[in-house]
Amino acid sequence: MKSLLKSSPGAGAGAAAPHAARGGSSTVLGAALLGFFLISLDALIVTVALPDIGRSLGGGMSGLQWVVDGYTLIFAALMLSAGALSDRIGARQAYGGGLVLFGLASAACGLAPGLGVLVAARLVQGGAAAVMMPASLALVRQGFPDQAKRARAIAVWTVGGAVAVAAGPVLGGALTASVGWRWIFFVNLPAGLLALALLTRVPASPRLPARLDVVGQVTAVVAMGALTYGVIEGGDKGFGRPTVVVSLLVAAGAAAAFLAAQAKGSHPMLPLPLFRSRVVAVSLVVGFMLNAAYYGGVFIFSLYLQQERGQSALHAGLMFIPMTALVAVVNLASAKLASLFGPRVPMVAGQLVGTAGLLALLTVGPHTNVWVVAALMVPVGLGGALTVPALTAMLLDAVPADRAGTASAVLNTGRQVGGAISVAVFGALLAGADTFLAGMRWSMLLAAAGLVLTAGATLTLPRAGRGRREA
Repeated sequence: MKSLLKSSPGAGAGAAAPHAARGGSSTVLGAALLGFFLISLDALIVTVALPDIGRSLGGGMSGLQWVVDGYTLIFAALMLSAGALSDRIGARQAYGGGLVLFGLASAACGLAPGLGVLVAARLVQGGAAAVMMPASLALVRQGFPDQAKRARAIAVWTVGGAVAVAAGPVLGGALTASVGWRWIFFVNLPAGLLALALLTRVPASPRLPARLDVVGQVTAVVAMGALTYGVIEGGDKGFGRPTVVVSLLVAAGAAAAFLAAQAKGSHPMLPLPLFRSRVVAVSLVVGFMLNAAYYGGVFIFSLYLQQERGQSALHAGLMFIPMTALVAVVNLASAKLASLFGPRVPMVAGQLVGTAGLLALLTVGPHTNVWVVAALMVPVGLGGALTVPALTAMLLDAVPADRAGTASAVLNTGRQVGGAISVAVFGALLAGADTFLAGMRWSMLLAAAGLVLTAGATLTLPRAGRGRREA
């Protein structure tokens, strides 16, 4: 990942420039954009379909949590080292292989005869997405050697992810209600084939020297997997069960081994000195908490609207449109505010707006008008949209240019982990509460408290222009 965002063209970018001209920069961008769209779409499209999946394949709350977290967990765990893999075998080759694997896993999800097979296929999907993510950005970099054109291309690339996040619940609800939940996975196949067709017009990417941190990668997967398993199973069956206790102990041991590997390894995938910067450390926890509130909220209210209020999957998906419709506009407003007042202002404002939305959702009851519920969810989405652009800009400004790719990967990993952990924790709260509404309210309170704490931490960051000196 280090080579992806450098401001000056490196060997890979320079070597790729003539190839990009022959393949066509629009072709490169189209292929990369489609893959990023699919990656982002599959993080949320499944959420609205969970009740139908449960009725079709069986399984309780813990099984449905794994349908969501199986994808997000592996995606987050493998993302840090996937950039090095992309460099080693070439971005085009890694991206093509990831697309093929993602398509095959999507087909397996759609054809799954049982919940276990579906979860296993979702794990493979997440691994493929982790390979595709840095490779797609590397393709954009190689296809646009001019810095100004590359900046515009990356902006278009990011819009693909934003549109997918906004469309996920709606498209998931529409497909589930019209042709069945299996089509939320089958829909990936034509888009993936189109991306592969475009990719055939892009010449092979150069291979760059990059070392893989095998010990760090294995311990990261074990730590995150064991922690998620422990929280999900603990909420379902009780935290005193031996399997849950052992799982949490394994998670703690693997996390310690991971930190030791990063501290002593010659080529760590997560350089610990990066966290000496207060900006980096705070950015990571803010990103974690934002995704925890957003992904956890979509998970909770998808179940609320269908299981508690009897809404169809389509109607439940439509309820998320107000929350997601203004994201692109607010992203632009965040950038404008950051340029006028510095990044702290939109970051703190966004987190407080999100907190207000979470607290407002505490008033939701068994008979609250569903359109009122949809309106109350709006501040949660807008808070994240206001915070993330300024957060990303502050982070990248606080690290040296040769660490920009690593810092970006760390932030994205932290955000994905936040989404995975929130689904596990909120599901545990739902399972352990006397009523669904009680579990939902405890979840919203926990998320609101987290955002208040991270907003306070954001206030300790340096003002605009001081982040670079701190790093």
